[in-house]
Amino acid sequence: QVQLVESGGGLVQAGGSLRLSCAPRGSIGRYNAMGWYRQVPGKQRELVATITSGGSTNYADSVKGRFTISRDNAKNTMYLQMNGLKPEDTAVYYCNVRGVLGIRYDSWGQGTQVTVSS
Repeated sequence: QVQLVESGGGLVQAGGSLRLSCAPRGSIGRYNAMGWYRQVPGKQRELVATITSGGSTNYADSVKGRFTISRDNAKNTMYLQMNGLKPEDTAVYYCNVRGVLGIRYDSWGQGTQVTVSS
């Protein structure tokens, strides 16, 4: 199983910015897609943004134009740049990587809290 380590969460005022990072411990093999998801208590985890191995990106409508997903292939690290943060962006953010490392895997990070105050 691929282990993912997230960082970069915190408390920010509305309108501010944060950058989340997701780095694997060890190799991720051949990955198919990386993504960020978020979850608030009592609700299902929802997609924020994804990026494929080919570089195609996809965003939730609620974050389009404000968030940018990217990756550093040399470091196998994924980022989520969040600008123009709103109180409704408050959630635990999780990174996800799906790929093949001997066998198929679907790994999640431990989550990082993002809190946006009004």
